Amino acid sequence: MSESQPASELSHEPENEESASVSKKAAKKEAAKLEKLRRRQEQEAAAAAARAQSAEPEDPLASYYGDVPLLELQSMTIADVKDWTEVGALSEALKDQKVLIRGRAQTIRAVGKNMAFIVVREKGFTVQCVATVQPEIVSRQMVKYVAALSRESIIDIEGVVSVPDVAIKGATQQVEIQVRKLYCISKAAVLPINIEDAARSEAEIDKALQAGEQLVRVNQDTRLNFRVLDLRTPANQGIFRIQSQVGTIFRQFLLSKGFFEIHSPKLIAGSSEGGASVFKLDYKGQPACLAQSPQLHKQMSICGDFGRIFEIGPVFRAEDSYTHRHLCEFTGLDLEMEIKRHYSEVMDVVDRLFVTMFDNLNKNCEKELEAVRRQYPFEPLKYLPETLRLTFEEGVQMLKDAGVEVDPMGDLNTEAERKLGQIVLEKYGTEFYILHRYPLAVRPFYTMPCYDNPAYSNSFDVFIRGEEIISGAQRVHVPEFLAERAEACGIEVKTISTYIDSFRYGAPPHGGFGVGLERVVMLFCGLNNIRKTSLFPRDPLRLAP
Repeated sequence: MSESQPASELSHEPENEESASVSKKAAKKEAAKLEKLRRRQEQEAAAAAARAQSAEPEDPLASYYGDVPLLELQSMTIADVKDWTEVGALSEALKDQKVLIRGRAQTIRAVGKNMAFIVVREKGFTVQCVATVQPEIVSRQMVKYVAALSRESIIDIEGVVSVPDVAIKGATQQVEIQVRKLYCISKAAVLPINIEDAARSEAEIDKALQAGEQLVRVNQDTRLNFRVLDLRTPANQGIFRIQSQVGTIFRQFLLSKGFFEIHSPKLIAGSSEGGASVFKLDYKGQPACLAQSPQLHKQMSICGDFGRIFEIGPVFRAEDSYTHRHLCEFTGLDLEMEIKRHYSEVMDVVDRLFVTMFDNLNKNCEKELEAVRRQYPFEPLKYLPETLRLTFEEGVQMLKDAGVEVDPMGDLNTEAERKLGQIVLEKYGTEFYILHRYPLAVRPFYTMPCYDNPAYSNSFDVFIRGEEIISGAQRVHVPEFLAERAEACGIEVKTISTYIDSFRYGAPPHGGFGVGLERVVMLFCGLNNIRKTSLFPRDPLRLAP
């Protein structure tokens, strides 16, 4: 038994060791689990303590600032808008007065925990506002809220106007608003481009480079991709307010001269200008295209005894032109009028209309022009009280005298137009002039030939800074001759039969012109690309935004 007993004891040893091993593993596992729980509880306790430590007491002035809830933005109450002041109207005359403004938070800068500066922009004008901690007026929490605002958010500020002892360099208005209340109407997301970068001039960027600094240059494609932001720059605010004035003056001047406004269709059966550069489409199973101009219908309106008419509307050109001055869609300013004796009557209207327009822009758009000039420097347009008129032959001769050879019976190319503009400026002191009696071969089919030489036509172009902006002429109003001219220009007569037929019932001699709104503004402001004066440009490569 003594030999077997140890054997029995040995047989139980492995079983006891295995059991002990399992027990140790379980204990370690449980201990690790408890340790993990303890650590998590410690972390949560530490976080809670940190929150409690950082938590600020409830702000008794909390109603003086914050995000405006959606319910209030849904016109919950009838607002009193009489007390609102535009940023551009803020001046020293309002010193110590309480004002209420709305604008975008252009820049925000905190100065410690007790002060924050914010520059507010509205319609291109800016004002510096400051929130400073003051008992029972502005709390530290309010300053913290102001400092955390995102740039370009729309905010309302109520405050008192003060006049600093030194000039304010970072704002257009030379007053400061001491913030009393501030509410965020709409929070802005992270900006893909900064407005300050988009508003810089090339001169400013080049100067910084020379000083060893690097400033962001926002290229044209990026600007157009984020056009909504680009439009917020002071220069663009100026450009499109000037553009609005051009349209307004055009309308008001012509109304005062007995013209009235029409609205012609933009869906037509065939080309209105000749050639193949039209946007074709299917119109309920019929071939159609977008109108290249209101030409045909404004002439038909004259046949309807309207006498003098004009139109402001979209024009579509399907040309693959990738130049600085061409678009696939632009705004046309068109005019048509009866002629009593001579097509110079139309040029007389051009003369008075544009001299009036230029005078008006220079007088009434000084702030807008200066805003454009700060980013895109340009010299004021030089023009005469009575617009210079030259014949095409005279223009060709002036070019030849300057050593520029051009086809005397062809059209002038861009280079020749610019050169002629330089010559005219040097000789006559004007950048705005009329060139008339163009060769008939380079004009549309509906252009009337000259009585004394059918190789020329009763037509004209108008130039600003060496670039053509207006094309005009006396029209052919004899139906048989009109059909003949259309065929000669490769136009299928049946596609414009209703147009030609409108002259069969008696049509007065008439003429007119068309001008691109965007091109007028571009050249008046000395800009280098028409896309700068088109709100949302449409060219061969761009259909959005």
